[in-house]
Amino acid sequence: MARFVVVACLLALLSPVATPAHARLPWPATTLQIGMEDDEGGAAALRASAPFGLRYHYLAGGVNTGGGWTTWATGSGSFVTGFVEDSVAAGMVPVFSYYMLRQSRPGASRSDERQAIVENLADRATMRAWFEGLRLFFERAGATGQAAVLQVEPDLWGYVQQTGGDDAAGVPAKVAATGLPELAGLPDTAAGVARAVKRLRDRLAPKVRLAYPVSIWGTGKDIAISNEDDASVDALAGRSVRFLRSLRTSWDVLFTEVADRDSAYAVKRDGRDPADVWWDDADFRRYTRYIGRLHRATRLPIVVWQIPLGNTLYRAIDDTPHHYADNRVQWLLGGGHRAHLRRWVRAGVVALLFGSGQDEGTCACDAARDGVTNPPPSGTRTRPSLSADDDGGYFRARVRAYYRAGAIPLPAATRGRAPGYVR
Repeated sequence: MARFVVVACLLALLSPVATPAHARLPWPATTLQIGMEDDEGGAAALRASAPFGLRYHYLAGGVNTGGGWTTWATGSGSFVTGFVEDSVAAGMVPVFSYYMLRQSRPGASRSDERQAIVENLADRATMRAWFEGLRLFFERAGATGQAAVLQVEPDLWGYVQQTGGDDAAGVPAKVAATGLPELAGLPDTAAGVARAVKRLRDRLAPKVRLAYPVSIWGTGKDIAISNEDDASVDALAGRSVRFLRSLRTSWDVLFTEVADRDSAYAVKRDGRDPADVWWDDADFRRYTRYIGRLHRATRLPIVVWQIPLGNTLYRAIDDTPHHYADNRVQWLLGGGHRAHLRRWVRAGVVALLFGSGQDEGTCACDAARDGVTNPPPSGTRTRPSLSADDDGGYFRARVRAYYRAGAIPLPAATRGRAPGYVR
């Protein structure tokens, strides 16, 4: 997940007030904004349901598989053009998560994800195709003339960190060796990949904000499940910053996550220990300390993304596909919990993006296609559904309540710091 050099322009993008079509949306805004994963063509309906400031979508499918994002919609990258224009017309910032390398050949056949990434980075044909796809994204996004956010390859950098011992320059990758003229002179390392991404962005789409995905497990200890003391949390954050510096390029924003699936999904589907995956106040405090350290060291704004959408209140949540329980929405947006949001804002957070990282995770939509559901009450899950949304309608109701109460102002330092090398 990558970064750039234009955070001085990150200032008024995410207003909950409707924005005219094709108006320019600088970002971050002056207040903490909320967004969620959304499908092509869904911007108007999403904005009508609650005053969201952002919407995001994966760009996935692999670069040499015949089914990558460049083939979606009418092909030739038209999906990006449509998603940007649809978002801006509805007054929202378009956010893309570029997730292509893991699914590409030859590494796609490997069950070990780290080895798959390392193999693909070192494959000349694969990396040439990857850069060509990225160039197409920037061409398409740049041609719209609008601001957008691109998170570059979640998971990639965590595996590079584990492989290179916190030094991206020690992991081989084909960059200049791809033969693409615009990448000439760049090192054939993972650090060179990051520099190449920025070079393409600067030349083709300067209004796109580059987002670097901080891996909470790249150090070998997953901050989401590892109950570390404060000194250890600080040391892990320091290693995350050290690896980011090894990329030797600048970014505009940091993306980070709390989990890629609902807690009950992890228990029911993956056999995980509930004590590991269900967060309590101590887990949230450790995570807040970690991201606060990242922000103070880098002076970059932070987006927490792919936040699970389950809850423990609605009868619709019965731990079946698309209806799994979690507690993050309640901790962040539940009544009386604005103090939690303010802590995250003080730690550098400028936006929250909600969505599942699993195909059958809980959705604030009717992904299950089962309409309004009200199974028998169970434990604390006693409330009848508000809508056909698989979470019972809780998330959208809480987003509306957040904006009605007034979006939380961001500190001036978070909004206006211009990025450079993370030193």
